[in-house]
Amino acid sequence: MAGSNNSKMWRKTVVITGILIFLGFGVVTGNLIRWQLVRGEELKTKAIDQSLTSTALTPMRGTIYDATGTKVLAQSASVWTVALEPNYIDTEKGDDVKIAKGLSEILGMDYETVLKKAQQNSYFTYVKRKVETDVRDQILAMIDEQKISRGIILMEDYKRYYPYGTTASTVLGFTGTDNQGLAGIETQYDDVLSGTEGRLVSAKNAIGTDMPFQYDQYIEAADGYDLVLTIDETVQSIVEKHLEAGLEACGALEGGTAVVMDVNTGAIRALSTKGDYDPNDPFTISEEVEAAIPEKVEEQLKEAQEKEQQELNKLQLDIDTAETEEEREAAKQALADYDRLTSEDLAELRETLTDDAYAAAQNKQWRNKAVSDTYYPGSVFKMVTGSMALESGVATEESVYTCTGEWNFDDPSIEPINCWYHPGHGTETLVDGICNSCNPYMIWLGQKLGRERFFSFFDAFGFTKPTGIDLPGEADSLYYDVDGLNVVELATESFGQNFSITPIQMITAICAVANGGYLVQPHIVDRMLDSDGNIVQTADTSYKRQVISEDVSARMTKILQRNATSESGKNGYVAGYRIAGKTGTSEKMNEYNLHPERGMQYIVSYGGYAPADDPQYALLVFYDEPQIGNPSGGSQAGPIFAAIMEEILPYLGVDPQYTESEYENLADKAPNVIGRTIGEAKQQLEEAGFDWTIVDYSGESADDQLVVTQVPSPGAAIPKQGTVALYTAEPKEEDYVEVPNFIGYGLETCQYLANVADVQVVVTGDGSSGYAQSQDTEAGTRVKRGSVIKISFVSSGGVESVTGDNE
Repeated sequence: MAGSNNSKMWRKTVVITGILIFLGFGVVTGNLIRWQLVRGEELKTKAIDQSLTSTALTPMRGTIYDATGTKVLAQSASVWTVALEPNYIDTEKGDDVKIAKGLSEILGMDYETVLKKAQQNSYFTYVKRKVETDVRDQILAMIDEQKISRGIILMEDYKRYYPYGTTASTVLGFTGTDNQGLAGIETQYDDVLSGTEGRLVSAKNAIGTDMPFQYDQYIEAADGYDLVLTIDETVQSIVEKHLEAGLEACGALEGGTAVVMDVNTGAIRALSTKGDYDPNDPFTISEEVEAAIPEKVEEQLKEAQEKEQQELNKLQLDIDTAETEEEREAAKQALADYDRLTSEDLAELRETLTDDAYAAAQNKQWRNKAVSDTYYPGSVFKMVTGSMALESGVATEESVYTCTGEWNFDDPSIEPINCWYHPGHGTETLVDGICNSCNPYMIWLGQKLGRERFFSFFDAFGFTKPTGIDLPGEADSLYYDVDGLNVVELATESFGQNFSITPIQMITAICAVANGGYLVQPHIVDRMLDSDGNIVQTADTSYKRQVISEDVSARMTKILQRNATSESGKNGYVAGYRIAGKTGTSEKMNEYNLHPERGMQYIVSYGGYAPADDPQYALLVFYDEPQIGNPSGGSQAGPIFAAIMEEILPYLGVDPQYTESEYENLADKAPNVIGRTIGEAKQQLEEAGFDWTIVDYSGESADDQLVVTQVPSPGAAIPKQGTVALYTAEPKEEDYVEVPNFIGYGLETCQYLANVADVQVVVTGDGSSGYAQSQDTEAGTRVKRGSVIKISFVSSGGVESVTGDNE
């Protein structure tokens, strides 16, 4: 019996053991299948990842050139990444201490931090990035001096530089510390400029330490594409120079903007926003703006405290006026529970407000107003309304309307709209209406067009959608659609008020008026190049559509040329260059409604193109919230328009064609007579039509003495038949005179003052009936006797706006 039991027990044990073995092998087999077949690739990838370390290799960011293809506007130059190989540092010789001491001193880092990196168990660790070449050279010298055999790695990296500083900064933008574009072209084209990262892959063991052998997988970085812009650095610099001068003259609180565009291709030759910034140091704001921040913050703190006091007064009043004891107790409790500002609260609020103010100032200087801001275009838009009327046939150049000084609606409950010229312009044609910048005439045209036809043209000119310019942050326009164009809205829009567009939309429309009616595509990048200089992509310069006929374009150009030559736009006139232009002075109604205590603020502008007989280039200039003088596009933006055009048109290859009267008033260039004898100089000057005077310190006045210097200097502007002073020795103190103040005087008075002071003047602008607005040499400056002072004259026009537009 016992043997039978043992046998059964044995069999049972065998069966159980067999089952356990079967289950065990089944589990193992199942796991092997799961790990090898089901998750094999996943685990293989993880194993490789755990055994390899990958270091990114930074590609060279593409270079940005101006339109000439030779001037570099943005480029990446070599900087260095400093790294250590701790496991190769000879600690027995004290190299770790030498390295920590040397690098901490050169890099300006904490000694203990560097020493800790030098002593860690690793074959690679970063110390500092973006180190300049001169610092790298110091490190190399230290390695040589301390006889450090191994342990320091210097890896090439790149840093962005902008050789022309502030020039075109709001167009170019800037990059961050990781070479990523953060604004402007740098961010718009970041994917093509940045290139593709390379990789250096190395092996490491199970505990994460780099293995002591080279892993030879090296993936080379692919450099970014280069960009050639449509921006011409010379044109851009001219625009920025004059835009800045105008900004100082009118004191515009919200800056100024100017855009130069090729009317036939949409290529932007210059785009400037002032104030701007240096993209080499984009986070630094101007000293003037920074100095104003503390005062602004204190004003905000004061407002917060005043608001708190008002609330406390209200709670106290609730107590004093309580009608029942129960209400009084509740009011007292509310006062007791009020969370008052503590000194800690005020300190924290001051810090927050200061940070916010700095951030706002930075964003403001980075902002490209031509693309990202909208504005009421004002009377510059009247060229568009006039073109609509001519194209649709509702009016011709001779269509007559009588301006009484205001437009009265059929509905007596609607307030009339005044003309800027309150007495009224009387009976006028369409030509007169545009040249007089008459608001009622434009309203009359708008009513004749009707809202459907007006909106159809408005849309066709490109005002209902962004232009698609290749810059980031383009704003949407704000306007009434066809159903929203009621009688008042149609009236105000017809003369450029009550809708907001971007400056880039306005100048695109100006180009359509100029070029035969074709809407162009504004663009900044002309072409894209690979690292070998091959063209990868070029800009599409085909027209979007035709908005008006070539006939209407030519007729409107003729009107605008008359306006710029002798009417309200004559402050934008440039002798010899057949300017077509229109002024604008628009009210910032939205700003006024929000802050009536500031009074009405304005945007003054001038838009036009040249030459009128073959339009090539358009220019729009505007200033936002001028504070000096009466707001007037004619007298504040017009002269800047003229000054820019006078310089850029010759550079861009537009030849002048002077009328006889223009030629007579034209300034000449002083010939070079330095180094010649007095006799030779006199003969050369007389043959060139100039007078001369001799400044001789020897008392001999001999014709065989040499001319040491002359005033004006060779090539400088000089009035026709002007006088050149010839010096036989360097000028002495008594030969210097003070420049008079010409500002505000008419031409005859300026010439008299110049004669008394023994200087000469050349005139730009409307010298016949205007007044001196600016002079190129500040009053009181001591200059050589006979020096030439350039005076800019403007028309005496420019009346302060009441409703609508000034001009």
